Amino acid sequence: MQRRSKGFVQLEWVCPNCDGRNPGPAKTCQQCGAPQPENVQFQRAAEEKLVTDEKVKSAAGAGADIHCGFCGTRNPATATNCSQCGADLKEGKARQAGQVLQAAPPPPKAVTCTNCGFENPGTAATCSQCGAPLPKANVPVQTAPAKAVAASAAKPKPKALNWLIVGGIGAFFVLCCVAILFMFVFPSKSVDATVDSVYWQTSVPVQEVQPVDYSNERGNPPSDAYNVSCRTESEEICEEKTVDRGNGYAEVVEECYTDTEQYCSYTVDEWKTIQTYQLDGYDLYPIYAEPDLLSEQRVGTASQSFNVYFSTSDGQITYSPDSVSEFQQFQLGSTWTLKLNALGGVVSVEP
Repeated sequence: MQRRSKGFVQLEWVCPNCDGRNPGPAKTCQQCGAPQPENVQFQRAAEEKLVTDEKVKSAAGAGADIHCGFCGTRNPATATNCSQCGADLKEGKARQAGQVLQAAPPPPKAVTCTNCGFENPGTAATCSQCGAPLPKANVPVQTAPAKAVAASAAKPKPKALNWLIVGGIGAFFVLCCVAILFMFVFPSKSVDATVDSVYWQTSVPVQEVQPVDYSNERGNPPSDAYNVSCRTESEEICEEKTVDRGNGYAEVVEECYTDTEQYCSYTVDEWKTIQTYQLDGYDLYPIYAEPDLLSEQRVGTASQSFNVYFSTSDGQITYSPDSVSEFQQFQLGSTWTLKLNALGGVVSVEP
């Protein structure tokens, strides 16, 4: 695995006290002044740009910040004593780092400043008119209680799931399944039938070992293959990740690995059917061909088919038994009761 750094981007954090959005490096909320708590998670900004300032790059690469064990103040990774109370930071707690951060959700078209009411682009973090920090996009603007009640009343309620529609769709599918069962599985009527004629056909394949060529097969060739020719194809696969540094910045890294696949062409000896001997007849006693074999030949798996032709008031109906024993029950002139489905197919045959 090859890992290449593409640079650093600034993250954001949301103040749990006022929901104000703040730049990742900020130690206190720019909207209400509250210090950043230890458990606040950094988030990716909607608009990301690689850091170009060398001093900022150095700070971003320094490592996770340390929260003072005595006063909780956030300090850079390079500090040895707390900037607020002077305590030794050996007793402090380094922020969690190394997590791969997901991309920020798409920003809204506009965000209204809570300070001056000016509408700003959804990607903005501070108001372009008064400079005040902008609230988190998905948090309602904090206003006076009366206005808050009005805003809440005006906010459309999410639509409830229409269970009537869901139930209707479910009932439709159930009806379709029942209809299919009635059409193909369940008998819809019975007819009296007389065996008018029967027919059978048997097939006996003769096989011989022959060389079979395979080309560009993925993976290793079989152990008994010959005339083997293999090649290897390699493809570099890369994935970009944004990794939290624990200090308000994230490192954008590209991880690449080489995927290697082998393709081979080869020849193997396999049993192949070179001829098929077929017999047929119009009686109840099917027979199978017995071909003369050479020393390097063998008989493959034989197959057979059976048809019984019934004469009914609805015309001729054909039925195909599954076995010789069933086929031999249908003596010419014998009468049977046929159970038919809605499409006229035979569901069952009863004497």
